[in-house]
Amino acid sequence: MRYFDYSKLKERKWTSKIINYIGLIHEYKGRQQLYLTQKSEELTVLVNFSKRQSTEASNDIEGIRTTNARFVKLMSDKTTPKNRNEKEILGYRYALSLVHESFEYIPIRINYILQIHKEMYRFMDAFYGGRFKDTPNEIDEEHPDGTKTLIFKPLQPYETPIAVESLCEEYDKAINEYNIDPLLVIPVFIHDFLCIHPFNDGNGRMSRLLTTLLLYKSGYAVGKYISLEKKIQITKSEYYEALSSSSMNWYEENNDDTPFVEYLLGIVLSAYRDFEDRVNIVSKKMSAKEMVVHAINQKLGKFTKSDIMELCPEIKSSSVEASLKELCEEGLIERCGGGRSTYYLRKEN
Repeated sequence: MRYFDYSKLKERKWTSKIINYIGLIHEYKGRQQLYLTQKSEELTVLVNFSKRQSTEASNDIEGIRTTNARFVKLMSDKTTPKNRNEKEILGYRYALSLVHESFEYIPIRINYILQIHKEMYRFMDAFYGGRFKDTPNEIDEEHPDGTKTLIFKPLQPYETPIAVESLCEEYDKAINEYNIDPLLVIPVFIHDFLCIHPFNDGNGRMSRLLTTLLLYKSGYAVGKYISLEKKIQITKSEYYEALSSSSMNWYEENNDDTPFVEYLLGIVLSAYRDFEDRVNIVSKKMSAKEMVVHAINQKLGKFTKSDIMELCPEIKSSSVEASLKELCEEGLIERCGGGRSTYYLRKEN
């Protein structure tokens, strides 16, 4: 049986990178409330965009996809799911909304974790929604060619309920009794949750929902406005590498989860940086073209239409495309490649 003792986190010597990340995130959190109170209208745009990105990215990491047209309709309630993938996508959307809207009323307890998992499978007939695994499972990385690499062999089904309950209890002690910085506790909790791998299916998506929930509960609201799932999707290889490195000898309680702590804190820090950038862009009263130019000036090296749309979520895709075309004609940027491989470069004067 695997045991958890988070009181030891207080005695650990953390890397300079982790200490630096925590300091910077604390600074961003300090400015967070100012943005939340003064720029509420602009933030609504970011919330809606983040929900779409999070739902798409978290499912895409697991190979769950649909067409862009179908995805847009699903997110706007203009259609019903027609296959398993679409049912899972819509289920994640509902579970994510639950976390966003009710995080204050969701304690970190075993029954609530099961309820979130059940919500994720609300559109499916799957018997395992809201239930712990009943068969052994493994953590695999799926490669573009369809092959898989074994990352980790988790706990057995009979060990799972006790382990999750113990994990939740230790998290509560770390926050309320040991007074350990939540930015240290959260990545360790998520890593242990992934190592337990408590469900037959949906463990990765649940870990990302729990990450947003735990950050919320500790006052870090960035996941509401910037998609943490999207950032993990973009850095998927690094995510699996950090998870694999941190999981060695986990069952024997002799693992070093530093790589995963560094990775997840890096994701949170990157999200906060994007949060301030995007709020500053959407709060300026500019034309679509001016906003695109402003976004381009924040990019180094090559960039894509999708990169600009992330920075300017309130601008329609057609407006971004038209602005990029105009800027190419004016000689301010250069279009390279073609089709899905299209990217742009700034031209230096």
